[in-house]
Amino acid sequence: MNRDSRLSNVLHALLHMAEHEGPMTSETLALCMRTNPVVVRRTMGLLRDKGIVASARGKAGGWTIAADLAQISLRDLYDALGEPAIFAIGHRSDNPDCLVEQAVNAALGDAFAQAEAQLMTRFGAVSLADLAEDFARRHRQVRQHRD
Repeated sequence: MNRDSRLSNVLHALLHMAEHEGPMTSETLALCMRTNPVVVRRTMGLLRDKGIVASARGKAGGWTIAADLAQISLRDLYDALGEPAIFAIGHRSDNPDCLVEQAVNAALGDAFAQAEAQLMTRFGAVSLADLAEDFARRHRQVRQHRD
């Protein structure tokens, strides 16, 4: 099953950017994310269109976060990415007149709608600042364990 990992990739990149002083190039972010710089540019372009990141060209150029981490929610990022499909499963629509298919689709549709609503509520409640703090806490724990 193919999974859409763009949201996870974007979060990964943004947390690296939050920890980095100055702009990060698409090439550097691609190394962090283990992807192609073209994928980084395409994805960051979507975030730039929403005012989440900014880009600068030239030798000292690259991508920077343009908004307050506390004001950027997972929902904002999900929306910026074009609202990728949440579920890999879906309805059958081979025979819309079939009463069994109608009953199954109604039950599944209701369950999917409820699950998606809960997920979107949760996405709206988690900010990049929350994730950055969680990362910082984990990093401190690792450093303390090593010392």
